[in-house]
Amino acid sequence: MASTRTATSEFIIRPADASHFQYAEEICVHYEESAKQRGTGIAKRTPEYVIEKMREGKAIIALHRDGRFAGFSYIETWSHGNYVANSGLIVNPEFRMNKLGSQIKKAIFELSRQKYPRAKIFGITTSMAVLKMNSDLGYRPVVFSELTQDDEFWKGCTSCPNFDILTRNNRKMCLCTGMLYDPAKYEYKKPFDIRAQLSKFERWLRMKQFVLLKKFRSDNSGNNSVSSNQ
Repeated sequence: MASTRTATSEFIIRPADASHFQYAEEICVHYEESAKQRGTGIAKRTPEYVIEKMREGKAIIALHRDGRFAGFSYIETWSHGNYVANSGLIVNPEFRMNKLGSQIKKAIFELSRQKYPRAKIFGITTSMAVLKMNSDLGYRPVVFSELTQDDEFWKGCTSCPNFDILTRNNRKMCLCTGMLYDPAKYEYKKPFDIRAQLSKFERWLRMKQFVLLKKFRSDNSGNNSVSSNQ
């Protein structure tokens, strides 16, 4: 399998190691700022956690040629290594117009395939940009039942403002879309052309979100009404 180290005219993208521990605090600051801007409940990461991922060789870091931090992502394993998630993709706002996110995404995917060649690689997201990046790598949209059922993974959703929607649907669906790359079941020689169906998929995604939010608000309204009468 090809090396995960790549270089462009501006950036070096490579597996993180002990020489990159100095960036851990800055990475966590970017995570916190990104969560605030998007209004989502991204699980909080600590510098110690980021350093541990670097020490284990389970992270990709991108640096500008002048040494500035540019981006990061890491690997998490679930269900005894049978499932792998490429998590924590972050890009320094200074460099977000350079398609750096897709390059880091590709590098962490390749690193995952090297370390866990038989594992299913998965993720959940509401971002159309991430959906497109995943589809280019061979992921397919799937129902949540095809993802890891490890409780520790789903605990990561507790800080999300949509967690109630997930629990009310018994973890079967939420506003996020599940995506999966399964090397044992599929041989992805050609990326799933999500772009050809993007407008249709976006409409479906918006409809799903509308229906789930409407149902959730209706349930909440009923619950509040009952509570006020007791």
